[in-house]
Amino acid sequence: MTNAALRRPMLLPLLAIAAMLTGLDISRAQTATDGPDLSIELVDPKVLRVCADPRNLPFSNEKGEGFENKLAELFAEKLQKRLDYMYFPQATGFVKMTLGAHRCDVIMGFPQGDDLVQGTNPYYRTAYALVTKSGNGLDDVATLEDERLKSKHIGIVAGTPPATNMAVAGLMMNARPYPLMIDTRFDSSAAAMIKDLMSGEIDAGILWGPMAGYYAMQVSPPLHIMPLVKETTGPKLAYRIGMGVRPADQNWKRLLNRLIQENQPAINKILLEFGVPLLDENDMPITAENAAKRP
Repeated sequence: MTNAALRRPMLLPLLAIAAMLTGLDISRAQTATDGPDLSIELVDPKVLRVCADPRNLPFSNEKGEGFENKLAELFAEKLQKRLDYMYFPQATGFVKMTLGAHRCDVIMGFPQGDDLVQGTNPYYRTAYALVTKSGNGLDDVATLEDERLKSKHIGIVAGTPPATNMAVAGLMMNARPYPLMIDTRFDSSAAAMIKDLMSGEIDAGILWGPMAGYYAMQVSPPLHIMPLVKETTGPKLAYRIGMGVRPADQNWKRLLNRLIQENQPAINKILLEFGVPLLDENDMPITAENAAKRP
């Protein structure tokens, strides 16, 4: 009997064990990729269906140009799913007509603590910001309580938290309000405010951080933005932003939380490219140099 024949009975159990281990590795890889069974929770487990506004840059639009579009593309790639959208103007009824109607499975940006949806862990933190022209004497104004703002005409989106701070600081007399509830397919309060700032109709404007950063980059020379994190009266103006899912979708939320944790540097990179003024928990700016930080 040859040595090969002697070894064959010993090799068969080893090969069987190796096959079993290989099967386990494949199973683990599939589990890591596919995650838990989401067939009950999702509209289509094979598709990442995103609820989004069709015309609301810098967040999203139908051309896929917003940072929430780019984040959706990143997550679809990681999940190995096809990406699809349910577009609806982000005004009254948005959640009801999209996520609530089971026409999509995730809203890519939603403030933490809003009870309309179940929020994931936050993936960024930012604040309302003061937008001014560089060199007009307001570059270093860091709070609405600054006396230099008393005589200035300041744009504010009506009904937003900084309007309260402005009232407390005595700035509403010269304020120019812009509507909060609009159909984004036809109007943009942020774009209108920036246009008025550039023409000199107003001296400064207050916008939600992502909009402030994005629109500040759209003009030449770029506008100056100052996150309003030093307010001592009125509501705090910094917020954590996560993603929104349905209250019952626990497995889906856990999977999104894992994706956020594993891809935070890539998420930060996308946000910074769009000019979002990112803040850590100590209100310090997150830059390209320290973009691996958690919100």
